Amino acid sequence: MLVATGTGLAVALLVATVIGHGGSRAAAGTADAKSDTPGTPGTSQPSAINTTAVVASSSPTSPPAASLPGVGDALTAQIPADSRQAVVAYGDSVDSSRTTVVFYQKGADGWQQVASWQGHNGDRGWTRQHMEGDLRTPIGVFGLTDAGGLLPSPGSQLPYHQSSEFVASGLGFDGESLAKAFNYVIAINYNRVAGSSPLDSREPMGEARGGGIWLHVDHDGPTHACVSIPSAGMVMLLRELSPSEHPVIVMGDRADLANA
Repeated sequence: MLVATGTGLAVALLVATVIGHGGSRAAAGTADAKSDTPGTPGTSQPSAINTTAVVASSSPTSPPAASLPGVGDALTAQIPADSRQAVVAYGDSVDSSRTTVVFYQKGADGWQQVASWQGHNGDRGWTRQHMEGDLRTPIGVFGLTDAGGLLPSPGSQLPYHQSSEFVASGLGFDGESLAKAFNYVIAINYNRVAGSSPLDSREPMGEARGGGIWLHVDHDGPTHACVSIPSAGMVMLLRELSPSEHPVIVMGDRADLANA
């Protein structure tokens, strides 16, 4: 994400008008409240809009699998037993900012791919020990419990907090506009208080560990520490992720996902 507990700096430090953060309290751009997320709670206004989600892959492309493809035993063990929805971000490599994000649902026969998108992660890649400002996205398994954005809810099942404070201004690392990055966000439960607005800036592990890491709308460039996918993908996830299914995100570069 540009910010949502993410992190970042660059050709044009993405500043997330914060008024808080959005992954970046000062920078907007990848998901680190200090990197790309605003940080003051606003008012919750769930509403619905008519948006058609066109995804890279919207139908199952492979038979169900007993475990998530490409995810090793150590990370698999961290997925709660009652989780039946998983978003997996497969980073190209440990130092790459490009990632493939796949949405899976678990049925009686195992995990089935539902959709996939091309997106981005932190400008410098991935890390197992994320620190504020390192421009790397944390590797691990994290809950997805809260959402929000600048625009009204497109029919989110997760608690949705609409606010004018979801603002990302300026340019990204590649000179791209960040204007629509926080139209929709889903907070990634890394160093944050689950059950609160994505704008909540509390960081239980301390500020040094970074915060405000989000899933947010892709702006065609690296983030500060967030994970980003196309707007249609965000709309689909907001409509499909359900608290009753205990959704999680499993994220990292492909090598670490397989071996961590």
